[in-house]
Amino acid sequence: MQGVLILFALLFFVIMMHSLADLLRNIVLSTHIGEKMPKMEANLDHKHVGIVGAGSIGLAWAVVFSTAGFAVKLYDPDRNRLKKSKQEFSNRIIELKKYGLINRDLDSVLNLLSLEDDLERTVEGVVHVQECIPEIKEEKKKLFSQVSELIPEFVTIGSSTSFLPISSFASFVKNPERCLVIHPGNPPYLLRIAEIIPAPFTSQVAIEASVKLMESIDIIPVVLKKEIKGFVFNRLQGALLNEAYSLIKDGIISSEEIDLIIKDGLGLRWSIVGPFETVDLNTRGGIRKHAERMGPMYQQIGAERGTSTAWDEETIASVENERRAMLPLSMWEDRVLWRDRAIMLILSARKKIRKDR
Repeated sequence: MQGVLILFALLFFVIMMHSLADLLRNIVLSTHIGEKMPKMEANLDHKHVGIVGAGSIGLAWAVVFSTAGFAVKLYDPDRNRLKKSKQEFSNRIIELKKYGLINRDLDSVLNLLSLEDDLERTVEGVVHVQECIPEIKEEKKKLFSQVSELIPEFVTIGSSTSFLPISSFASFVKNPERCLVIHPGNPPYLLRIAEIIPAPFTSQVAIEASVKLMESIDIIPVVLKKEIKGFVFNRLQGALLNEAYSLIKDGIISSEEIDLIIKDGLGLRWSIVGPFETVDLNTRGGIRKHAERMGPMYQQIGAERGTSTAWDEETIASVENERRAMLPLSMWEDRVLWRDRAIMLILSARKKIRKDR
């Protein structure tokens, strides 16, 4: 009997020690995570950001953040540039309010902007720093090095660069894992989308924090899977411009006529659906049928310009699978009707735009 009691006592001791180990492990884990993630999330509640560079894109970011309720510190070493930016900022806020694109009180938004000519003061107490200086790699490298020394390790640093991968100028700064590109549509207070391009060294914590930050200011974040020069926005635009310049050089069309084809043709549809959904809805049977019918023609056009195209079976199947996950063919006709009605609404609005011109 005594042996049984001893056995039960030992068993109880083992269970208690195991539970205690679990408890200690959970405390350690929660403490470790608290040093990283909650600091970023807690700082979001402070709603302060620093923007470095008061040019057109820096000013546009200031408009985006302030209209979302963030206090913005806008920095530029050029005091004349800063002075001009105050009036430009006010003008943009007033216009957005006029067209019903701001729900906040006008004065409260205007009061959220402060102008700074001291970098250290600009980045003090912010949740995020957005770099908006000219596309000069060495200047960006120097700025990222300075900023990274002034802010805590959990504060993210985004670059507004249009072309340069973040790894080309931020790999050797202090805590490079919080650095990434956040490339917006221009102007971002109207084109509410931004590409987020991490480097191989960028942490998942920084990526997730940046996505959350963009969502909090009503910007749609699109995270690229890997770095590429020019990113996606400018590579797509560049492909179109390259062909447009070639058509002009070949004496086929004028620049004015190309603009007409885009704004009254391709662009009108693209304001509702993207290029893949466009061709998916243009061809009964969807993307695959379109690729079968039109793929050889596009490949021939590409060959004429000396460019290779990716109309291979694997890529087509990948796009087809994505499209069918979003829109089963059983709903194809309903989506076509939706597209047409949406374009009708735009055409109706454009009548007023042309009348006011």
